[in-house]
Order: sequence, then structure tokens, then C-alpha cells
Amino acid sequence: MDKQAVREAVWDAFEAGDQARFPFPPHDRIPNFAGADDACDRLTDTDAWAAASTLKCNPDAPQLPVRRAALRAGKTVYVAQPRLRDADPFLRLDPEAFEADESAEIDDATTVSGISTHGIPVPPEDVPHVDLVVAGSVGVTTDGARIGKGEGYSDLEWGVLSELGAVDSKARRASGSEGQSPSGNRASSGDSRTQSGDSEAQRASGSRAKPDDDATTVATTVHELSVLDGPESPIADAADLPAPDAHDVPLDLVVTPERAIRTETPYARPEGIDWDALDDEKLDAIPVLAERAPGRE
Repeated sequence: MDKQAVREAVWDAFEAGDQARFPFPPHDRIPNFAGADDACDRLTDTDAWAAASTLKCNPDAPQLPVRRAALRAGKTVYVAQPRLRDADPFLRLDPEAFEADESAEIDDATTVSGISTHGIPVPPEDVPHVDLVVAGSVGVTTDGARIGKGEGYSDLEWGVLSELGAVDSKARRASGSEGQSPSGNRASSGDSRTQSGDSEAQRASGSRAKPDDDATTVATTVHELSVLDGPESPIADAADLPAPDAHDVPLDLVVTPERAIRTETPYARPEGIDWDALDDEKLDAIPVLAERAPGRE
């Protein structure tokens, strides 16, 4: 079973049931779901949320409550521009701007269109250390594997920020109050992406690594239907799920309307950008990559 087959199964299940919410149809997007506000509330109860002052969040509909909650809590939110098409590919939403300008409404500024209006474009170099990344997901597992909608921009955003040390290649140690631990995971001891300790590459990295407790946490909010090894999964046998790719960013927290799962993921975080995986067409379409690609003038 490949990733696209998993996506189609999840999208079909949302369309067949009553869990999907606007925009419709759920296919070819991060599906919005009933209970997105409840999932956000559970996320805001975690230690990772409490410790975060700076977030990077995806712009999709199911994470709208997360963006609003962050600004209301005084947290700065960074959102990537669509397809990273701008030379300043991140938009900054500053909570102080809304305190100073009473006409600027957080509810409006956090919508897809409002982010473009109220967000301040910034280059990657101006993004500070990110405490919490909230990603949109089509499917996830309780051991931290994530499948997005298939375009790869979330992983590219991570790669750009990773090269600058704005996100950490080493995961944060979760406290016991973070959420449920998974009962098991699909990774074998021989999996090249499992972590029994720090790799030599991580130890040699020149990035601005943070101590474990201060490192970037990666989270998602999803419906239980998207938990591929959970009780509502549309996948008959989780053993058929594809293994994560080397460029996939694993999740530390999976939050649904019903539970918060601390994944204790065995999968390694990617470090930097896998330049060999990017062709000239992709580089030409994304200025921030084109100007940084090795061997390009």
C-alpha cells in the first residue's frame, strides 16, 4: 500500500461519513473535520503548548482554531506562503499588532485570506527559533508517522528552517502529562529511521541545537478517522501502511477531539534539505530554494 492509496482511503471515508466539514469535498486537501475546536482545546492543554511562544502552523481549515488560540494566548504565529512561491516565504502574525490596532480582528486575520492580508512577509533568516510546529495531516499513526496531501511543501518548509537552526533536529523530551503514550509502534530495530540515540550527523550538526526540553515539538490535530492505526481507521490492517520516507517529519504529538497522544516516535527528523530530491523545475518555482541550491549562481 502506498501513500496515495492511504490518502484516497481516508478521503473516501470522510466523504462517506459525516465527519467532514467545509471546505468540500475532502479530497486533495487536509480534510477539515467535526471536532477541530475540541482537538485544539486538547492541544492547548499540553505542556508543549504552554511552553511555546513561537509557532509555525499550516494555513488549512482544520488548524484555524489553533492559529486563533495561539494569537489570543499572545504567541507569535508563522505561516508559509502558498507553495513557498514568494522570496519572503513566511508570513508573521504578531499578537502585539492586534493589541495596538483594534480594527484588526484575530478571527479574520487567521483565515486563509486574512493571513495574506495581515501577515508580514519575512525571509527564513528572520524566523526565530520555533517552539511548536503544528502540521496538517491526512493520515497519522500513533508512533508519529505522518502523511500529508502529497505536495511535500510542509517537509520543504522544515528543511529550510532546519538548515538555519530555527527548528531542531533533535526532539523535545515530553513530560508525563503530555498525553497518552502509544501502546506500540510499527518501527523495527533495523529501520534506518529509528532512533536509539543521537546519530553522528546530529552530533556534528552546526545548527543551533537546543537542549531536549527546549527543542521544537511537532504536533498535528486530526479526527480519529485519520489515525491510521486507531479504532476508526479506514485502513483494515496497519501492517500494510507504508514506511515513512527520509524527508518526512515525524510527529511528537497527535491530538484528536478525544485524546492527546505522545508518540515517542522512533523516526529520525530530517536535517536540512535533500537537494538531490529536487529537480530544476521545483527549484525554479521556489525562490528560497533556487537562491540556496548548491552549484547554482
